[in-house]
Amino acid sequence: MQSADDQMKLDRAYQRKLLEELAASYPDRVNWRSRVTDMDPNAVARYQANLAYLHEHGLVSSELDAGLQFDMSNNPKITARGMDFLADDGGLSAILGMVTVKLHEDTLKELIGQRIVESDLPQPEKSRLLDQLKSLPGETIKHLTLKLVDAGLANWPLAVQAIEHFVHAPK
Repeated sequence: MQSADDQMKLDRAYQRKLLEELAASYPDRVNWRSRVTDMDPNAVARYQANLAYLHEHGLVSSELDAGLQFDMSNNPKITARGMDFLADDGGLSAILGMVTVKLHEDTLKELIGQRIVESDLPQPEKSRLLDQLKSLPGETIKHLTLKLVDAGLANWPLAVQAIEHFVHAPK
């Protein structure tokens, strides 16, 4: 468990400053041994605590010392994840982590049509809607799909149930 002193050493502004200094030297490591040598013990503890914290989150890496221990004062460097963290747009991590879902208009028509078939509407009404659905152009299907998503989210209790079902479903 962290002591109150350790918690006081962690400083978001200082962490950002460390990352920005490392980013200025990217992709090279930075020799900070002399910097640590010149620091008072409290500053060294603050530096090591914040660098260790950034290292544990994968934003900074450090070489191993001779005893195969992480020596946080031994040539740290910012990682690609650290560079992405500093980027306003999230860097490549944001791009690579993006999921794009594409549904063909025929698939959307099929999904909507299935809901019509499963509905409690009288059969003549179902047939009429299905025929009209089949004749809709792609742009209209796109607009209809957005409206259906809005309607689903407007019914928030059911939307939350659906979200919970998929979040807790076995993967």
